[in-house]
Amino acid sequence: MTKTVDYTKMMKDMMGAFPVDTSAMQDAFKSQAALAEKMSKVALEAAEKSTEVSTKWTKATLAKVGEVSTVKEDPADYTKAITDFASAQAEMTAEHVAAFAEIAKKVQMDTVELMMAAGKDIQEETAAAVKKATDTATKAAKAAAPAK
Repeated sequence: MTKTVDYTKMMKDMMGAFPVDTSAMQDAFKSQAALAEKMSKVALEAAEKSTEVSTKWTKATLAKVGEVSTVKEDPADYTKAITDFASAQAEMTAEHVAAFAEIAKKVQMDTVELMMAAGKDIQEETAAAVKKATDTATKAAKAAAPAK
């Protein structure tokens, strides 16, 4: 009878002949996780500030609506109340849109800063990995070269 080939042992032996250094992958994962954490902080901070601006705007609008909805003695007072409300809304809109723009500007600046730092880190890690691989290959080539 023919003997069955043990592919598991063959693969294990083959993979053992080509050792893999997983530290580069672990370092890359750690770098990616750190970047994701920093980006999340930027996004959460922006969400918190945006919520504060929205809440402030809503409260101010509700206060102005309260003034509009009160009973007036003279019908012309209703027109004045609506005009005052529209004017106040225009001012509040400009103010709050500017606040949202400042938040967006800060997010953009923080994101660019993080991406630049991440690019520098990746470049340094890549250079170190290439140097290590070159050193390892050089040692292996010297060890495999016939002695003179």
